[in-house]
Amino acid sequence: MTQPVAMTTPAPELASTEPAGHEPANTVQPGNSPEQLLAQLSPAEKVAMLHQHSPGVQRLGIAAYQTGTEGAHGVAWLGKATVFPQPVGLAATWDEDLLQRVGDAVGREVRAKRQENSSISLNVWAPVVNPLRHPLWGRNEEGFSEDPVLTGQLAGAFCHGLRGNDPARWQTVPTLKHFLGYNNEVDRNVSSSQLRARVLHEYELPAYSTPIAGGAVGAVMLSYNLVNGMPAHVSDLVAEHLRQWPGGADLAIVTDAGAPTSLYKAEKYFPDAPAAYAAALLAGVDNFTDDGDDSAPSIAHLEAALERGLITMDDVDASVLRMLRLRAATGEFGEEIHAAQSGADVAEQAGAHRALAREAAAKSVVLLANNAIPTAAEGSTAAPLLPLPEDPGPVAVIGALGTHVLTDWYSGTPEYALSVAVGLGEIYPSVQTVGGHDVVALRSIRTGRYLGTAAENESLAASSATAGADQLFELQDWGGGEVTLRARGNSRLLAAGNDGYLYPSATRVGGWIVQETFRLHRDSDGSVRMQHVGTGKWVHIEAHTGSALFVAGDIEVADRFTLRIQENGLEAVAAAAAQASVAVVVVGNDPHLGGRETLDRSTLELSQRDQEMVRVAREANPNTVLVIVSSYPYALGTLADMPAIVWTSHAGQELGHGVADVLSGTVEPYGRLPQTWFAHDDDLPDILDYDIISSGGTYQYSSAEPLYPMGHGLGYSTVEYSDFLVTDHGDAWLEASLTVRNTGDRELAELVQIYAAAPDHRFEFPRRLLLGHARVMLAAGEERVVKVAIARERLATFSVTSLAMLTEPGEYIFLAGRSAQDLPLSASLVLTGAGSCDREPGDTIRAEHFDAAHGVELVPETHLAGTAITVASGHRSALAYYKNWSALPAGPGELRVLDGGSGRVSFERAGAAGTWLPWLTVEVPLGSGGVINFDLPTVVNGLPADLRVGISGDVTLVALRLGKH
Repeated sequence: MTQPVAMTTPAPELASTEPAGHEPANTVQPGNSPEQLLAQLSPAEKVAMLHQHSPGVQRLGIAAYQTGTEGAHGVAWLGKATVFPQPVGLAATWDEDLLQRVGDAVGREVRAKRQENSSISLNVWAPVVNPLRHPLWGRNEEGFSEDPVLTGQLAGAFCHGLRGNDPARWQTVPTLKHFLGYNNEVDRNVSSSQLRARVLHEYELPAYSTPIAGGAVGAVMLSYNLVNGMPAHVSDLVAEHLRQWPGGADLAIVTDAGAPTSLYKAEKYFPDAPAAYAAALLAGVDNFTDDGDDSAPSIAHLEAALERGLITMDDVDASVLRMLRLRAATGEFGEEIHAAQSGADVAEQAGAHRALAREAAAKSVVLLANNAIPTAAEGSTAAPLLPLPEDPGPVAVIGALGTHVLTDWYSGTPEYALSVAVGLGEIYPSVQTVGGHDVVALRSIRTGRYLGTAAENESLAASSATAGADQLFELQDWGGGEVTLRARGNSRLLAAGNDGYLYPSATRVGGWIVQETFRLHRDSDGSVRMQHVGTGKWVHIEAHTGSALFVAGDIEVADRFTLRIQENGLEAVAAAAAQASVAVVVVGNDPHLGGRETLDRSTLELSQRDQEMVRVAREANPNTVLVIVSSYPYALGTLADMPAIVWTSHAGQELGHGVADVLSGTVEPYGRLPQTWFAHDDDLPDILDYDIISSGGTYQYSSAEPLYPMGHGLGYSTVEYSDFLVTDHGDAWLEASLTVRNTGDRELAELVQIYAAAPDHRFEFPRRLLLGHARVMLAAGEERVVKVAIARERLATFSVTSLAMLTEPGEYIFLAGRSAQDLPLSASLVLTGAGSCDREPGDTIRAEHFDAAHGVELVPETHLAGTAITVASGHRSALAYYKNWSALPAGPGELRVLDGGSGRVSFERAGAAGTWLPWLTVEVPLGSGGVINFDLPTVVNGLPADLRVGISGDVTLVALRLGKH
């Protein structure tokens, strides 16, 4: 994690990198091809190369190597680097060209750092392509969009930038994360993501297949979770899908950190480490990230697997070869040519990256609302609050996020960081800042002394009889009962020291386990007890010394404090807002708190403190702009009626310039939401329910009225759409054409979006499906015809009868507009062609290929392959629906079940008005051998009908065959 950075000015230049006109390196020198190197390696040397940290082989000139340089939105954890907006912010630009340029900048800086330190890996662990299925996911900031294809397109562009333009040598090797079905932090390494066939093919896989097909992906990281009951790290989906795509066979597959151990410890899917490692290798894993930089345990596990015959050296060779090819792609085994750069060249690239960071920050800002403030003058027409005029008068920037730039776990360390207040201060002469936090003193009730310190290297002690400057703390409430305390004396956050005492020592909230936050537990008498969130320990004042010590135990071990408010933050907010012509209230999250890797959010709501701060400011000044700086969407409740609302992600070092450029109108609003902002927590399905079709998840299937829909974003001008036409150009593609006119008096950066619906579709089609989009820049009064090419396959759904992605024949409704909800134009088109086949009597149907289900759990058919269905935990029975039969089956039937369970399987056929008619019940006894034969009664005058299969008891159904051909 990197720290909150206060307002600063630009610092030294970035490290040097290769000149733009460098000669491309020979990819591989004679005798050093991956195949030749593999042939010369000993078995022990090969096995050692399967760990993240592999030793060098001096006799072959192979250097030590490690996979994984983090680069989600800038080079992370390796010192100073350009920090761009979080990925969800980059996605808000909907701009593939920009994403590619950002990726290129990140790739260049990785290369530069490798020139300084050859141990730095050119294998970049980015981007994250898990679709943003659920807005409470803790890692929302790392993904791009809730739409999988848009995710894949933006990720592909970022990967092309990381890869670079040299045809002979990859600048870096991008790694897609995390394959697959990973959108929850709660129980993330033991929960099973239920991905039925349609959800798998239509929603999950396209986020990976789209960028891989682009040819700029070199590796894929697997996810912690299980998929349909099988750990993703040993899933047959890698071989069945990922390895089958163009370019997939050569992709290097890496594990997530610690995931190999999880296979046999947390998940308990294997009896021991050698069995787990062997299964992962056979499933497609090429490199194990386990035990940090200590490769010895992994090597021992793999050697034991070889000794037990669980894997062979041929299996090892296949993985080592893929890793050698990954390294060779970057020119590692060739004559890399590095020309020194002049100081002018270094400064030019550093300046270019700063300018790019500013462009990205500005383009990622989304104008959510912009309304006029009612005026008292009769007959007057007030203009919208934004953009701010050239001279708005005094501006109050309110909130801690207005004066700080926060970074996340996967951020780099910026050379500089410009806050919103600094950005606005460069444009407007009179900018005042107010943090909005209370300033408090803490007096120990037991000792009567105030908590404080004289220096940052000294622990806190309750030793002062009065509350002076060294006894004051800025109390920041981040929501969920979690607060930080910043010492007024040295501006450092209180944190746990390694010796168990409390220190004012931290410059930021950070670390894998946060050490800078507390919970204040209020007693009935109003006193508070302090609990350290990271350790769960309580603050206790030692006798005699008065030192503040962390102690374990229940609440009774904690000292009680009187919390005296020395400065009321909300009163300061009201005063500052009242004195200003415009109040800019900046709220949001710290990326390390409330929702992050290992922690999902519990609610869509802003913290109550932030909500109250906004209300206080607006009551004091109706000219209040709400700026939300966050890693994820919020439900705003009554705050949604604020006159002007702007959202940005934590946008990196140029956050302040980006926001100020948009608020001032220097830059036209460009950003559009890459995911839905839902209005209520109740609008969301359970975070562990991955079936977006049945649960009504994402913009595609949700019927909830959103606060702001997918694709939403306003400009400072007005627009009119007309003349919408959709043309079918044959098997491959369609074309949408429409006229867009800027009806205002300012330039407009319009994002035209095309969606589809198909109410009469054979299968349940999305309520809205994004087909394509186009950016058009329009001068005031300008009108242009916009054409959007649509791949016909974008309309495809997975057919559970034909077992393929097919565009079904029939009528499709095409919709054009500014978001998934604001769609004023529509056109219909009837598409022809071969669609899904019907289910035929006598066909063997895999149980997992149902049309719909209730109470069903997808589970492995065998330990390492296949999928079957059974009764889900918490349900007495399960129902699976199999529709679209060409004829009603009758006669001999067969069930394939997993041996070892007993129960019943029942068959019903659809009757009139939604009823179901009993047909046959089959008993499944213990020891059935896995195959149950039966006769399905003939129905007199039976017409084709949908069938429903019920399961009760301990039965796991693999497949069924009904009737005969």
